[in-house]
Amino acid sequence: MSAVTESILARGDLAHLVLFLWAGASSGACIHLLKENAAANRRFDAFVREIARFNRRQGTGSTGG
Repeated sequence: MSAVTESILARGDLAHLVLFLWAGASSGACIHLLKENAAANRRFDAFVREIARFNRRQGTGSTGG
């Protein structure tokens, strides 16, 4: 075990260690989800651009009405 963990356990401050680990894991999960969401948005944007390009090629653009 690391010196920090041993120090916390020796003082009986296990609740703070658990809280720190929980906060770290939650923050990591949040960062991961934000990255995944950004990637999904980029994929969706590329999909919409391809649909628009397809519609322009086919001459089926919106008629505005």
